Amino acid sequence: MKHLLRGLLLACVTVGSADAVLAQQVAPADAREIRQVIELQLDAFASDDAERAFAYASPAIRQQFGSPERFIEMVRRGYRMIYRPASVVFLRAEPEEAEVRQEVQIQDATGAPWMARYRMQRQTDRSWRINGVAISRIGSRAI
Repeated sequence: MKHLLRGLLLACVTVGSADAVLAQQVAPADAREIRQVIELQLDAFASDDAERAFAYASPAIRQQFGSPERFIEMVRRGYRMIYRPASVVFLRAEPEEAEVRQEVQIQDATGAPWMARYRMQRQTDRSWRINGVAISRIGSRAI
């Protein structure tokens, strides 16, 4: 009986652990929505549509920059590889604290490879918004 109880307890712990791991993965529907938000913002940058690009930023980012013009100017000056990427490849999306980190490999106009780690935040209306991005040259450190 003692062995049976230990086996049942072990089975429950194993199932519980598997559920915890699954709960830590990004749902496919969320991953698609996250990718779409990033693609739409990149498209807005390509069209120089500051209003639309700003709309995909989280409320905290919008508050920080105050206006679409200031936001897109910051991206133009500091994040050329995102403002005008030559190519974009979406990699993994992983939960990270209260957000999801979406990794995107970007090649800039000169052919240099970059890793963009987008911090995605779910809003109260269940939509996803970009809450920041860390960029590093592949083989280098983040900027």
